Amino acid sequence: MSLKLAVVGGGSTYTPELVSGLSAERERLDVGELWLVDPDAERREVVGGLAARMLDAQGFGGTLELTDSLDRALDGADVVLLQLRVGGQAARLSDETLPLRCSCIGQETTGAGGFAKAMRTVPVVLEIAERVRELAASDAWIVDFTNPVGIVVRALLDAGHRAIGLCNVAIGFEREIAAIYDVAPARVTVDQVGLNHLTWIRRVLVDGNDVLPEILERHAERLRGQTGLPVELMRLLGALPSYYLRYYYMHDLVRDEQQHETPRAEVVAEIERELLTLYRDPSLCTKPAALERRGGAFYSEAATQLVGSLIADTGDVQVVDVRAQGALPGFAEDDVVELPARVTREGAEPLVQSPLTPEMLGLARHVAAYERLTASAAVTRDRDTMRRALLAHPLIGQFPRSDEVLQLLEQAERKRREVAR
Repeated sequence: MSLKLAVVGGGSTYTPELVSGLSAERERLDVGELWLVDPDAERREVVGGLAARMLDAQGFGGTLELTDSLDRALDGADVVLLQLRVGGQAARLSDETLPLRCSCIGQETTGAGGFAKAMRTVPVVLEIAERVRELAASDAWIVDFTNPVGIVVRALLDAGHRAIGLCNVAIGFEREIAAIYDVAPARVTVDQVGLNHLTWIRRVLVDGNDVLPEILERHAERLRGQTGLPVELMRLLGALPSYYLRYYYMHDLVRDEQQHETPRAEVVAEIERELLTLYRDPSLCTKPAALERRGGAFYSEAATQLVGSLIADTGDVQVVDVRAQGALPGFAEDDVVELPARVTREGAEPLVQSPLTPEMLGLARHVAAYERLTASAAVTRDRDTMRRALLAHPLIGQFPRSDEVLQLLEQAERKRREVAR
């Protein structure tokens, strides 16, 4: 039976990545209807036009629908992908710059910026999820790669939705390591464990053999681009940390760099303008190489692999964001963690992991407490819970600073809402 796949935020410049990935999963995913829903008419037309040309070139036998009607897109959907950005790049710019005024890291998914994004995003995602519950197939899955993924997925699961979170960090490492050993990516498995954007790879299997010690000894310098961290630190940890751990392990250096650098939001906004110009070319029918500069590499493959496994009931192992359910020692059963899980049509069953080392566990539990409080605050809008969440975050942590951050973020959100009216 063919599937109806709905993409919320279908006007994103990421969408061609996703469309490209559908071709690779054609044997497992019989998509009869692909719906791209987005409120921005111009982006729908431009991105949707490229998507149509790509699908035609792939020999896609189904239908592509472009709409601003969420209900039409969700009606009878089997899978719903969430890739939206509430507030657009303007809100991202605020998230990346305001925290610097309080001597905090400015980043859109980590620290104060991640908190601001969660407060904007969670209510919108929950509204969408309620429409999924009412309109989509009774066994429909929500696959979220809207950041901050860990908090968004926790909110979805707390509300009783069938949801799984996804990040591209693990698949990015897999591709780089495959290139190092000159093997197909399918022969590489990474044992990535922690929280979303706070993970460590503690084993790297190539054809079943753990090559992490060799990587750290001989290839760590090559992987600095993936981690953003010194080789000495990787060897000290005996692991490959996610790039986002740079904000913790190199906090002062990164914060000082950010004071003088062009914000990533401005860079991405310019890249998006260039991409949309490229997408308008009627002769373009493949994703352009320039899309790699946008970030989010391999999201399409990770997303379509996950959807394919959920639908085909293959039972393969993928790194996803799910409840811990006792699989990761030191975390509550309902904490949302990122780790290898076996994926079937019933969902993703986390595989039992060995405990994190003390320096990893302490940091991850600290952030897990922050995520719990933020998910609650985003729903209840209780200001004291917001204050406690910011106080709990290790990148903020001080009482005067946490209140100053909250006041700045609240002012920025009020201005954003006034402009949006």
